[in-house]
Amino acid sequence: MSGASPPSSRRGTSSETAPPRRARRPIIEEVDAAPSRIVTRTRQALGPAPSRAQARQGLERLDRDGYAGAFLLEGVGSARGIGLGHAVVLARDLDLEPLVEDLVWDPETEIGRIRAASREEAAELRRLSERLEPSLAASERGVLEAHAMLLESQSFTRAIEERIAHGSWAAGAVRAATSEYEGRFEQMQDEYLRARAADVRELGRRLVERLRPAGRTVHRYPERAVLVATEIGIADLLEAPLDRLAGLVSVRGTSASHVASLARALAIPAVFGVPPVALDHLDGREVIVDGDAGRICVHPDDSLRDRYRVLVEERARVDRELTALVGLPTETRDGRRLRLFANSAPLTDLTAALAAGAEGMGLYRSELHFMLRDRFPTEDEQHATYLQVLSSMAPRPVVLRTLDVGGDKFLPYFPIEEPNPFLGWRGIRITLDQPDIFKTQLRAMLRAGARSPNLSILFPMISGVDELEQALELLRQARDELREDHLPETLPPVGVMVEVPSAVHEIEKLASRVDFVSIGTNDLTQYLLAVDRNNARVARLYDPLHPAVLAAIARVVEGAHAVGKPVTVCGEMAADPLAAVPLVGMGLDALSVNPGSLLRIKWVVRTIDFGEAAALARELPREPSAARVRERLTSYLRDCGLAALVPTRA
Repeated sequence: MSGASPPSSRRGTSSETAPPRRARRPIIEEVDAAPSRIVTRTRQALGPAPSRAQARQGLERLDRDGYAGAFLLEGVGSARGIGLGHAVVLARDLDLEPLVEDLVWDPETEIGRIRAASREEAAELRRLSERLEPSLAASERGVLEAHAMLLESQSFTRAIEERIAHGSWAAGAVRAATSEYEGRFEQMQDEYLRARAADVRELGRRLVERLRPAGRTVHRYPERAVLVATEIGIADLLEAPLDRLAGLVSVRGTSASHVASLARALAIPAVFGVPPVALDHLDGREVIVDGDAGRICVHPDDSLRDRYRVLVEERARVDRELTALVGLPTETRDGRRLRLFANSAPLTDLTAALAAGAEGMGLYRSELHFMLRDRFPTEDEQHATYLQVLSSMAPRPVVLRTLDVGGDKFLPYFPIEEPNPFLGWRGIRITLDQPDIFKTQLRAMLRAGARSPNLSILFPMISGVDELEQALELLRQARDELREDHLPETLPPVGVMVEVPSAVHEIEKLASRVDFVSIGTNDLTQYLLAVDRNNARVARLYDPLHPAVLAAIARVVEGAHAVGKPVTVCGEMAADPLAAVPLVGMGLDALSVNPGSLLRIKWVVRTIDFGEAAALARELPREPSAARVRERLTSYLRDCGLAALVPTRA
C-alpha cells in the first residue's frame, strides 16, 4: 500500500508525519470537548469505585447510621445516558434457584395448572404489547410476542410436562426446564444469543409466580423512578409507567439483552452487572445512573447533582448534533467514501436502523427464526419472514446469512453433542451435510428475492474452496427446482463470510467465486487467538485489536480487492470507534454495526482523514500488543476531537 506516513503520537507536531488538516466540519463542531471535561471532572470528584465489600458495607450503613456521603456502585453501561431519580427496588417473592424438588401424586392436575399459567402469562404479554403500541415500534413489541410464542411452544411446554409426568410438582418442573434451556443459551458464543438466557430465566420466574396464590407484588413509582433488581425482565420494564422511568440498575444482564435493547429504544439509561450486594438498602434513595461510564452514584450532594445535570444537557446537545449526520454521506474528511450498514436479527428494531440512516442491512441472522420454534420452519414460513425483512428495508440491500448453528448455537429439535463443538459440526458444515434443510432455506430466500430484489445471500463459516463450491451448487439446484415448480426466483449476489484462518489465506480463491466478502470478526478473533471469550480464565486475551487480527483483516481486504470484490466487516469490532480508524484505513468498502452505533461510527468516519487512517492501519499490526494498539488509537481519536467516544475512567 502507499499513502501518508504514520502520524506521530501528537498529530500536527510535524508536517512530515501528518498531512495538513482542513477546517473542521460545522457538524459536531467541538461538541465533544465540553462534555469530555465535565465527564472527567464529575467522575474524578466521585473518586474510585469501592470494592464489593466496601459497597456492601456502605449500603448497610445507609439504614443503620443515616450515611450521607456519595459513593459508587460500578457495573457495565448497557444503555447510554444519565438518569437522576429515586430507586424502586423490585421485590422478588421468589427465585428459581432455591426451589426444592417436591413429588406429587396427581400429575394431571399439575399439568393443568402449568398450562393455565402459560396461557395467562402469554395473554398478559400480548396485552402489554397492545398497551405499548404508541410507545414502541412493532419490532420492539415483537420481543413480547416472542416470549409468548416460547410459552406456547411445544418444545418448552413438553420439557415441563415430561418432568411433571415423572412426579415433579409444577414449580419444580418449570425450574428444571428453565435451567436446561438457560444453560444451552449461556454456552453460546454469540453475545446476542447468549443474552437470550435471561429471557428464558424471566419466563420461568414469571410462570412460577403465576402458580402461587399470592400473585405478584404491586410497586409504587415516584415521579423519577430508577428500577433496581437482581435481574430486570422485559415485563418488569414495560409494566412500569414509562414516562416516569429515569434509569435501570441490575446485578444480572448485558448490553445484548432484550431489556437493554428496549431501554436504548426508550432512551432509558441502564447499568447492569453491579455487585451482588444488599440492594434492598437502596429502596427510595436518590441515585444517579451513569450509563456512559457504567456507574451508579448513591446519595449525590448538591454539587455532584448539578454537575450531572450539566452533563445531561451537554449530552442532549451532542445527540441533537449527531442527528444532523443522518442524511450526510459516510466519507472521510479527504473524500474516501464507504457504506454504513446495520446488523440485525429477529426482534431488532429495523425502524431504528432506518432512522439512523443505515444504507442497508449488512447481516441478518436467519437462525433466530429456527431457534424460536419447536421444529424446522417450512419453506413458506421462511419465505414470509424473509420477504417481510426485505420489504422493510427496500430498496436498500439486505444480506441474509444462511443457517448458522452448531458450536454455541443450538436448535432444541436438532441436538448436536460434541466434545469440541467450536471445532466440530457447525455453520456451513451442517447445512452441506443436510442438503434438504439447506435447499429449503435457499428456495425460500430466492422466492423472497424474486419479489423484493434487494437480496444478497451470505454463506457462513467457509473454510475452503470445496465448501464454497458445494454451497454454490446447492444454490443453483434450488434455483432450478423453483423453475421446474414454476415459482418466481432470481439468483442474487452471493458472499462468503471469512471467520476462520484458512479462509484468510485462501481469500483470492474464495473471493473470485463470489460477489462480495464479509468478515466476521467475532469468530475470526476467537480462532486466530485460540481464545474462548466465554471462558472467564482466558476472556481477557480476546481482543479484536490484537495486531495479529488487524494483520489478518488487512490481508483479506488486500486479497479480495485484488480480484475486484468489495469487503464488509460485520462483527462487533465494526461498532467500536477505536477499531473504526484502522478498518477505514485498510480500505474497507462497508461497515455493518448495530443500529445504536451507526451515527457514532459515521461521526468517526467523517472526522478522520483516510490518509492518516491508512498510515495507522499499516503501522498497528507491527505493534507488540493490543494494549499498545489501543493507546495509539485512543490518542488519535482525542487529537481528532473525538474524546467523547473514548471511554473516560476516573
